Amino acid sequence: MTASTGEDRGSRPRVDPLAALRAPDDPPWDVYLTGTVFLDIIFTGLDSAPVRGTESWARGMGSSPGGVANMATALARLGLKTSLAAAFGDDHYGEYCWDALEQGEGIDLSTSRTVPGWHSPVTVSMAYEGERTMVSHGHEPPPEEPAPDCPPPARAAVASLTPGKRAPWIAQAAGRGTRIFADVGWDETGAWDLAGLPDLGHCEAFLPNAEEAMRYTGAACPRDAARALTAHVPLAVVTLGAEGACAVDGRTGETAEVPAIAVEALDPTGAGDVFVAGFVTGTLAGWPLADRLALAGLTAALSVQEFGGSLSAPGWSEIAAWWRTVQSVEGQDPEALSRYAFLEGMLPDQQARPWPLRRAVPTIGFGRLA
Repeated sequence: MTASTGEDRGSRPRVDPLAALRAPDDPPWDVYLTGTVFLDIIFTGLDSAPVRGTESWARGMGSSPGGVANMATALARLGLKTSLAAAFGDDHYGEYCWDALEQGEGIDLSTSRTVPGWHSPVTVSMAYEGERTMVSHGHEPPPEEPAPDCPPPARAAVASLTPGKRAPWIAQAAGRGTRIFADVGWDETGAWDLAGLPDLGHCEAFLPNAEEAMRYTGAACPRDAARALTAHVPLAVVTLGAEGACAVDGRTGETAEVPAIAVEALDPTGAGDVFVAGFVTGTLAGWPLADRLALAGLTAALSVQEFGGSLSAPGWSEIAAWWRTVQSVEGQDPEALSRYAFLEGMLPDQQARPWPLRRAVPTIGFGRLA
């Protein structure tokens, strides 16, 4: 595996995991996605859940783009050229989210637009005891919200499937050679019928959690569910929570399972998005299945140690700092460390930086991003 290292807009070392694969006739984007951007306001440092009739004070607060922006940010921080189509309100919240994504993360928003008279959806998240409680507000997206009939050419796209609904852009993108990676939300209808996911047939990879996979397939365990899903999609990846993740490639017969990294979870917001972003990155780079799972699990583990969704998405600097740190700890299991040896040779030099790294927590009102 080879990758090039440069500097991103924030003067942080930037790794291009696809450097060895790039060619002049490549599509302009590595990954395309579309969806709704929320303004996330995250309260941290709560000792317990808020109690009715009382006032709770949080020791910290952050704000950042959320919703589909969690996935877009995670992809961009892993060095992928990311294009996002979304509607933005013409309020200060929308302006803040646009600038944070375009200027702060280098995400292409040429297929996005600002909608006059529509205010930005907002989510307030309260993190405590390794969990979170969220309250959201927003109006129905305007009819013109981007879900383009002709998405831009890209190596891959990430989609969230909705039971009983078809997203026409998925078939259009797949028809032009874009590789579709999909997750799915909870089936509120209770049907749990794979036939009710009409776009699954256009997908290269399907990444449900263990409960979703077992309900859709009727399998008794997540590993059997992953194998059963390959009858419907070429590559099935099932997340196992604290146990890690497993995957089956129905085309090659390759299977893999990687245990989770034990960490103290502060806030799981966005961890699923970060996992998918890591897996997409490894897949586009042509890595073995186990290495893709390992990167996905590592990035998710790093993200839950910080608060917020897009705020906590790790980049290669954080991955490098973690790798240098764990190698320096005495008594590490050599076999466990060898699982991540594929990182050598592609990480920026972060030996002088401490880990875990503390991200700056942005707020609103300090002016537009430069």
